[in-house]
Amino acid sequence: MRFRADALQAVEDKAFDLCVIGGGATGAGCALDAQLRGIKTALLEAGDFAGATSSASTKMVHGGVRYLEQAIAHLDLRQYRLVRHALIERRWMMQNAPFLTRPMRFLTPCFTVRDVIYYGVGLKIYDRIAGDGGFQPSCFLSRDESLSRIPALRGDLRGTLAYTDGQFDDARYCLTLLETFTACGGEALNYARVLGFERDRAGKLTEAHVEDQLSHRRFTVRARVFVNATGPFADAVRQLANPDLSHRMRPSRGVHLLLARPDFAQDALLVPRTDDGRVIFAIPWLGRLLVGTTDDLAEPNGPGPVTAHEVEYLLRHVNRYLRAPLCKDQVVSAFAGLRPLIGNPERSDTKGLVRDHEVEVDPQSGLISILGGKWTTYRAMAEQTVDAVQQRLGVPRTPCQTSNHPLAGSADYTPDFWEKLAAGYSLAPETARHLAGKFGTVSTAILELCRRSPELALPLAEGFGALQAEVVYSVRHEMAVSLEDVLARRIGLQWYGWKEAVEAAPTAASLMARELGWQDSEKRAAIECYTARIHQMIAAAGLKPAKARSEKEAADGGGPAWP
Repeated sequence: MRFRADALQAVEDKAFDLCVIGGGATGAGCALDAQLRGIKTALLEAGDFAGATSSASTKMVHGGVRYLEQAIAHLDLRQYRLVRHALIERRWMMQNAPFLTRPMRFLTPCFTVRDVIYYGVGLKIYDRIAGDGGFQPSCFLSRDESLSRIPALRGDLRGTLAYTDGQFDDARYCLTLLETFTACGGEALNYARVLGFERDRAGKLTEAHVEDQLSHRRFTVRARVFVNATGPFADAVRQLANPDLSHRMRPSRGVHLLLARPDFAQDALLVPRTDDGRVIFAIPWLGRLLVGTTDDLAEPNGPGPVTAHEVEYLLRHVNRYLRAPLCKDQVVSAFAGLRPLIGNPERSDTKGLVRDHEVEVDPQSGLISILGGKWTTYRAMAEQTVDAVQQRLGVPRTPCQTSNHPLAGSADYTPDFWEKLAAGYSLAPETARHLAGKFGTVSTAILELCRRSPELALPLAEGFGALQAEVVYSVRHEMAVSLEDVLARRIGLQWYGWKEAVEAAPTAASLMARELGWQDSEKRAAIECYTARIHQMIAAAGLKPAKARSEKEAADGGGPAWP
């Protein structure tokens, strides 16, 4: 990608074959698929790339054992098909970005013989559906072996059922899809909100009215076809195109906590049942323990911060399975997101709604909307959507190329790539692992910035592997324009810890100010706005407040200011 100013110039008042609205997983997948098929494509995102649902997942590449249980219990063929399709896509997703994905073993606690039989049979069916995907088959682990893998488990269990799924860095995966798309000749722009459409005499969409959310200048983007890939917000775009369309989306809210418990386990824990029939995971993730998720009916106007009640709910249910309980004081960050579920008038809740997708073509406006779905199936969703785009364009359907298309940063990547980085650039192992796990082989471009400007090789935050050069790279090559763009989605520091993000904000803001030409007042405002947002999230979760270091303290390397 490029500087955002250059990207704006490339799409402003230009014409394309296809305009994709939405810069999350599905939109990025659609844009890449279309561009690879020779369709001249632009992508517009109202906020930041991966700024909503696509960076708020449970970080799992999976078929969904819970959906399989529902399929069997209710003889639901749609749930079964979802699991089967997702397990096929799991392989492609991990193969195409190996630096962002890895296998993860999950342990399901069993306290009775019935538990062992029930979960064991279900997981063998899961294995059978998955086929030979390179994952270890499920197996039973004894009590002693289970406690050696997760020492915090209650001692009265009979054992655990272990199975393997995938884990990934969702925000970086979405950004990598977009980087691959633009490298193929596509154009992407964030902070570009579609306000309305123009139509031809037949009522079909011909151009979008767009507002630059930074300058508030308005412009148009012309296209022969428009795709609506805005996830839980899809109804808003559908009704911009055709006000007579009824609402389809019924988003649910998913909440996750990050805890400072890197010693919790090397495997993940699956809590198989809560009071309200959900499942919860406790998963090692990038040096933290990720606990989630909830599944509550939500309004499609943003998820809002995690609440103290939600923190209590997740910890209470996980702790029922632990002899060494997790506590609120160990929570260092949290996030909430919306799932783009398609409504079912026969259900009053959301946890029973199928996570399947649908490609909708509005015959009046010609808008193609991709509705529903989940991260793991983004590629298949995009393939079906672009099939519909080619039909709408009146061109022959060409084969999809994304199942075996390595994403940016995957070329020549090997599991020991971090060791090569460490040796070649004299890096600490923590930094080399961080760079390899976030950027793959593109890491060398960041390290070349350090060679040209050695001061950029300084760490961004104590105890976290990120370098200051990553802030500069994010602005120059990934269209980052705010502190949250960088600290949350580009680098992941905000999810590692609110404390660390607040302390790094002055340094990051100084680097961004030089790149983006901010005045001192703009830099101060950016720091204050970001810090206030973090404080709001901390307060909503019922946790202790954070205190930012001053710019002088940051420059002098002052100590932490976390009470």
